[in-house]
Amino acid sequence: MKMNKTPSVSTRATGFLPRSLVMLAVVAVVAGCSVTPKTLTQDEVRDRVKSDTERMYTDQASITAPISMEEAVARALKYNLDYRLKKMESALALGLTDHASYDMLPQLVASAGYRDRSNFSGGTSIGILDGVESDRPTSSDARSHSLRGIEFSWNALDFGVSYYRARQQGDQFLIAEERRRKVVQNLLQDVRAAYWRALGAQRLNAQADDILQRASLALSRSREAETQKIIPPGLALAYQRALLDATTLLNQRRQDLEFAKRELAALMNVLPGADFVLAEAVETNLPVAPKDIGKLEEMALLQRPELREEDYRKRISADEARKQILGMLPGITLNYGRQHDSNRLLYNNSWSEGGLSLAWNLMRLVALPSMKNAQQYQQQTDEARRMALSMAILTQTRVSAERYRMALEDFRLADQASQVDTRLAAFTKASVTAKLESELEAIRTQARAVLGAYQRANAYANAHIAFGRLYNTLGFDPIADDFEANDLGTLSQRVKAHLQAAEKDAFALSSNLFGHATVVKVQLAGVADPVQQVRMKALVTELLARHQIATDAKEGTPLLLSFQAAGKNGVEKASWTVELKDEAGQPQQARFATTIPSNARASVYESSLVAALNANLGELKSWLNVD
Repeated sequence: MKMNKTPSVSTRATGFLPRSLVMLAVVAVVAGCSVTPKTLTQDEVRDRVKSDTERMYTDQASITAPISMEEAVARALKYNLDYRLKKMESALALGLTDHASYDMLPQLVASAGYRDRSNFSGGTSIGILDGVESDRPTSSDARSHSLRGIEFSWNALDFGVSYYRARQQGDQFLIAEERRRKVVQNLLQDVRAAYWRALGAQRLNAQADDILQRASLALSRSREAETQKIIPPGLALAYQRALLDATTLLNQRRQDLEFAKRELAALMNVLPGADFVLAEAVETNLPVAPKDIGKLEEMALLQRPELREEDYRKRISADEARKQILGMLPGITLNYGRQHDSNRLLYNNSWSEGGLSLAWNLMRLVALPSMKNAQQYQQQTDEARRMALSMAILTQTRVSAERYRMALEDFRLADQASQVDTRLAAFTKASVTAKLESELEAIRTQARAVLGAYQRANAYANAHIAFGRLYNTLGFDPIADDFEANDLGTLSQRVKAHLQAAEKDAFALSSNLFGHATVVKVQLAGVADPVQQVRMKALVTELLARHQIATDAKEGTPLLLSFQAAGKNGVEKASWTVELKDEAGQPQQARFATTIPSNARASVYESSLVAALNANLGELKSWLNVD
């Protein structure tokens, strides 16, 4: 007799426990996947503001003396936050370029793992020919075993795509560099504009304060004289109107120039509220307006960063087309690996495996005509954008040249008007009488003279601004790109030398983008054999040419290579001395020592010369200012 057994409490609890654990796990996962938006607290925002404010003005040299034009430019280059941003973007692009180059490497994957199951996998089998089924379960897979291996694989298609992607990222870095160049050019332009306006306001502030106080007193006295009928009402009103016009214009000019000081402080990243004084600067004669506009247009088209950026974009588009065409080709994959399995039921626990596969998505060939059309449209768009930008640059060049010519004429007229106002004020002051109207007229003419001085200062600043705008339009670099390591004093001196050269020999400069031709004249000393001298000079010429240093036997900077050797016991201690005068005319020298066998072949001496040049190539480039 069979009896039904009722499950015990322990059995029910055992079945309930896994279900409870599963439910708890599900609830925990769901709770972990839910995200509740959390707004920033006021304290978090306040801490962010405090941190940003402190970091904005860190590591800056304090202002301890009046700021000159060159120091203002140097401070802008070192501390301006917009330039810091562009520099970081350029560094980021360079880092991405380095990272993209690693994508071209083959894959080398090491793997390890552990497997465990609650029972054997196994199974039965059936004969293919006779259909006999074996009912004896078997397994060749242990319940627990570990796996490890290493595999090398290389895909030709992935390599080609990664190659063009790395080239595109390299061009992106060059685009970031051109944008950084543009920021530097704009900084010089903005600092020049703000500095001369602020200096004009600083020069005339004391006179303006004095004359405004006197004008206010003169207006009160004029109204009182009008009330008491000391002077005719018509004359009093005309005088008051003229005086009000003069003071109104004086206030407007003063405000325009004084705002420039705040703009200059922002460009130099000076702490808000910090006061500083501008150093007095001698008013130099600005260069005459250029006449050969065609040459200026050619300079602008060659040197503007925007057009250089378009050149790099054209290369990126071309590489994108090559990458798309490459993606339509068949992909070849080569792989080889070594594996190990701890499964005790396997006959061979370690093995090597490799393969070669070819895959080709033939359906992608259908898109070939549309891809070619898209590439053609992209090329036409790039060319149209570049031509439109070139036309805009040509227009900017002509407009900037004309504005500079007009600004010089405006300054000439303002200078003459200021001189007349100053002489008139002096004449009126000298001829003042005891009459009230005579004294009031003297104050009015003095106010007009101060206004004329403000207008002259504004016109001179506008002439500098127009010159800087034309200089910027041509794409000139205000300073070489190696100024990052300079301290503030050194950078200020370099900027000063550049500004003086720019204003002295306007538009005869060449952009730092193209550099300058470096030519040396190779001379050998200590080598008696004329045939060996010819061979050595040829080696030196070939080596220098690979580093953009040309040689000329007639013209060029003398490069002296002197050989000395002394030895005993079949060994010579040889040395080569490299001598050259740098760009500043200062003699420079470097030495390379080595050991060679006595009476060695000519090739040994030639090899020692090549080694000497390679060892001192960095110093040689720095002497010649070659990148």
